[in-house]
Amino acid sequence: MRTRIFSSLLVLLLLGGGSAASHKSVNQRIFDVNRGTETTLAKVLPQLKKDRIILVGEHHTDENHHLMQLEVIRMLHEAGVKVAVGMEMFRRDSQPELDLWVAGKIDEAAFEKIYDANWTFPWSLYSPILLYARDNRIPVVGLNVPSDITRQVARSGYQSLSEDQKGYLGNVACRVDKEYMDFIRRAFGGHGHGDMNFLYFCEAQMVWDTVMAVTALDYIAQHPDTVMVILAGTGHARKQAIATQISNRASIPLAVILPEVPGSIEKDLVDNRDADYIWMIH
Repeated sequence: MRTRIFSSLLVLLLLGGGSAASHKSVNQRIFDVNRGTETTLAKVLPQLKKDRIILVGEHHTDENHHLMQLEVIRMLHEAGVKVAVGMEMFRRDSQPELDLWVAGKIDEAAFEKIYDANWTFPWSLYSPILLYARDNRIPVVGLNVPSDITRQVARSGYQSLSEDQKGYLGNVACRVDKEYMDFIRRAFGGHGHGDMNFLYFCEAQMVWDTVMAVTALDYIAQHPDTVMVILAGTGHARKQAIATQISNRASIPLAVILPEVPGSIEKDLVDNRDADYIWMIH
């Protein structure tokens, strides 16, 4: 899986996925990392309602992970929370099309082509989440950056970007330290960068994390009554990634939910430096 994630980074096509049918359900067993106790989504919902941003990670081809994401969105929405869905799977420049989709002004066939231009995995994986958002007029926010920029950083480093490219990113800083590099090794595998300069690999990840964080913060600043649920791969959803970039810029309540992944993300293998909750799927 780690190799697959890295390969996706090289071509700037991280894996993606969603539930195949909106009527399917997933268990609600949650491990509260901070308390060290097992609970349920329903029981932690009152706390989640107090957060401004909730990151929900995924291994992109695992259908259960997307059922989990949809359940978080659904329960918040049905509890009366004004929700927006931030998605790694769409570039920021696709926002006009995302707005039209949520407004019901693009039919499914046309929007599927927009989805395909942003992401590589079958529409059937993500359609339940996106259809639920459209049917309930829940805003969907594209968080990602153009693939040519992150590809360039991964190959040649952040310093290779032009001033125009840096300006498009919002002139975000890209200062990779040892702590972040150690995190990338843990999250993506010590040899996941292949023959690539590992520093450039880390810089590409940090650009990705930072721009998604800044875009999310810009949105909730403009919509102060909204809770954003961010859907992203587990490498980006862990606290050391997007969440850290958010916390470096704003003091807001946020939570991280990661799916249980045997041998990788389990209650005995991660702590509150990684996540607040582990969804015990298995």
